[in-house]
Amino acid sequence: MNGVELFLLGRTLMKIGEEAMPVEGLAPQTTSVRTVLVVVSDLREHPETSVGDIAGRTGLPQSAVSGAVARLREAGSIVTGPDPRDRRRTLIRAAPEVSARLAEVRSSSIAGALASAAHTDDPAEIAELVAMLETLARRLSPRTG
Repeated sequence: MNGVELFLLGRTLMKIGEEAMPVEGLAPQTTSVRTVLVVVSDLREHPETSVGDIAGRTGLPQSAVSGAVARLREAGSIVTGPDPRDRRRTLIRAAPEVSARLAEVRSSSIAGALASAAHTDDPAEIAELVAMLETLARRLSPRTG
């Protein structure tokens, strides 16, 4: 595998992840799932930050970051408040408790989206793919805390 193939695999995995996100009961959104996930990823690495900081690190437009932050706040996943050092700036942090939406996302299965992408309905094959992805995630995911 070369760098291009790895990049393309990453894009494929990202699309599968988007497909696996539960959307039942959600109103139509102007901010894409991908943008929200990029913002969530940045928040994991920078637990107290601002819209401008996220935009600077991710390359997303501030309007897209603001939309994602609004969506995450509405879902109860984050809280916002004024920066005590600069009251003009709003800080973003993870919510102190897991929201119902976040619990739903965390408990959702990737099996259906993975089966569709792999063009299989064989439970053993899907289980094998899930296990490989879990191993890859353990090996490559950033360590937190």
